[in-house]
Amino acid sequence: MNILELNDISMVYGQVRALSNVSMSVEQGEWLAIMGPSGSGKTTMMNIIGCMGKPTSGSVLLDGEELSKLSSAELTAIRRDKIGLIFQQFHLISYLTALENVMVAQYYHSMTDEPEALKALERVGLAGRAKHLPSQLSGGEQQRVCIARALINYPRLILADEPTGNLDETNERVVLDILRGLHDAGTTIIVVTHDPEVAFEADRTIYLEHGRIAQVVKKTDEPSLVSAEEFSLSRGG
Repeated sequence: MNILELNDISMVYGQVRALSNVSMSVEQGEWLAIMGPSGSGKTTMMNIIGCMGKPTSGSVLLDGEELSKLSSAELTAIRRDKIGLIFQQFHLISYLTALENVMVAQYYHSMTDEPEALKALERVGLAGRAKHLPSQLSGGEQQRVCIARALINYPRLILADEPTGNLDETNERVVLDILRGLHDAGTTIIVVTHDPEVAFEADRTIYLEHGRIAQVVKKTDEPSLVSAEEFSLSRGG
């Protein structure tokens, strides 16, 4: 069953085509990596999937709902209720503790629940740092707070933008272990990354070039690359 479908989407900014007639689907429980050079369309695709923008043309279905027909307020509600966002830059509120940063996501979703927020921190190994401010946490710990915040409302989809980009090797392994655990539990994960080690963990990796899907590699196909056309045919597309 597909949780996400992009059907012939394009995104145009003035004379620039950031995405051009892109189609793909993501199965429920799949881990998908999106890679490509700067300017390839990764950020644009992430914004569209994360309900932070609409394509110029084409359709986007998330959990069976057509996103391109929704208002900005409705997109905000979808993002709040169904998507957990993990950012490279963390985006934690500096004057709130780790626990309070997680509870902020609860507040915007429904109501705060401190014991549940503490359990989310415990899940990422930070129960003992719950009362610490972001400035008192390492980069890896801040990223784990972001993951706890992303998970607190039980999203249908985790969308991560360079989740290990600001981390050292040790903390990268910690974050990847958390993502592996989420994947093993059936969570759908989409990761935008430049890191081949992160992409290697995914079930499938899509390579973007000039706003188009240039290549697709499935984990079972390593190390050979499969063209987008061959992949589409293998999927019955």
